[in-house]
Amino acid sequence: MKNSNYIKMALLALGLGLIWTSCSDDENYDTTPVEVKQIYLEDYKSAVPDRPVEYARLGQLIRIEGSGFYGLKKIYINGYDTYFNLAYVTNTSMMLNISDKTPVVDAKDEVRNTIRFVKTGTECTVPFIIRASSPTATSVNNTLPMPGERVIVSGKGLHETTKVTLPGGIEASSIESDTEGTWYSFIMPNGVTEGGAIYSEGANGAASTLPYFNYTKCMVLDFDQNGTQGFWGWSENGSMINGDDLVNDPLNSGRGKCVQIVPDRLLQVGVPAGKGRATECWTAGTGNEADDWSAMYSNIPSTTPLDEVAFQFDIYVENEWNNSGHIQIALYNNFNFLGIGSDDDGQRTAFYAPYVKDGAIVPFKTDGWQTVTIPFSEFGYYKKQLEDSEATAPTFENVVNDRNAATYQNFGIGFVNTDFTLNGVSVVSTVFTAPRIYLDNWRIVPCEKIEISDYNDEEEGE
Repeated sequence: MKNSNYIKMALLALGLGLIWTSCSDDENYDTTPVEVKQIYLEDYKSAVPDRPVEYARLGQLIRIEGSGFYGLKKIYINGYDTYFNLAYVTNTSMMLNISDKTPVVDAKDEVRNTIRFVKTGTECTVPFIIRASSPTATSVNNTLPMPGERVIVSGKGLHETTKVTLPGGIEASSIESDTEGTWYSFIMPNGVTEGGAIYSEGANGAASTLPYFNYTKCMVLDFDQNGTQGFWGWSENGSMINGDDLVNDPLNSGRGKCVQIVPDRLLQVGVPAGKGRATECWTAGTGNEADDWSAMYSNIPSTTPLDEVAFQFDIYVENEWNNSGHIQIALYNNFNFLGIGSDDDGQRTAFYAPYVKDGAIVPFKTDGWQTVTIPFSEFGYYKKQLEDSEATAPTFENVVNDRNAATYQNFGIGFVNTDFTLNGVSVVSTVFTAPRIYLDNWRIVPCEKIEISDYNDEEEGE
């Protein structure tokens, strides 16, 4: 009903109700000057459905208020010949939809952010900002950077990003962005101690990343000060990774210790093709305070949906990884580490094979450290629950309870060198001798999407 009633109100505002405004034959509308007094955004879903605005976006409906609209032949927005329906035009008001085909950053400088009204005998051009669809930031290549490292934020509509604000209100410098609006980058400054979202401002408005940048409040294991590594039954050619297997950050970036998930002692002889549980690295497990994740509830509420909380780790791959092996992540110590397609698949596990991409094998390496984010909704057991329309959707509390109920509460990551099929791509394992793969900073992070409105008075309508 709100939609129907609003449309009627909009038509009445135009004088297009039951009584139509008529034109006098003796008036020469072709030469009457056009005057624009105000432009309104028309959005019946908004808290303010007829809002005076200083800009509008592609695809939006605007109402233009002024005088002299009778006799219009053409309207150009940013130089684009824009269709308008004469049925929605009176001499003092008109409705106009901004075409998705209207150029924005590609518009010529002389016509950018203008609306041009053309009659047979006169015309006028008014300044009005035109923006593309609301920008979105979809990923951050490195969410736990060291000062001086360049961070890349990817998304859409990020054209001409000029301001980047990090958690704690610290502004970044050395901002760059591409002409296609698919990314912007900045240099991580000193003094960022808080975690949260990155906010950016550009030609199309404001955008926000997920709130996991620089987030360290729920660290599981960083191989330095936070969390406790657990190991047992170590041998020179065995799968267990102990404290002596840890290495210094190979890039000397200041990250301290990290784990080489296939240590050199195994790379030197090669991990055999078809080998499950090639390596395994664990937290201390049952009885260790850090392994009771209920302590994280003060930062990530127990009721958080599983697509809004994720496991993150940092990875550095110095040479191309493209032929064999993948990483298995286990919520607790009760799995065989046989990888994708085994009995472990579909359980409280997740897998990572970054060289399988878009239905093909694409060599994978990283330019420095980068972050991997896996929402708990992608862990097999929970993913099946979420796909079951009759099941109760699991929350972060289910993850914590499942860990605490396990006999062995160690959280672990290991390397598996078995054959597997992922997204239609079959990988036949070969002897694995390279590359070196480094992991660091295992952590739990919030990843609830942050909605940014163009206006600060939006609220749910009646």
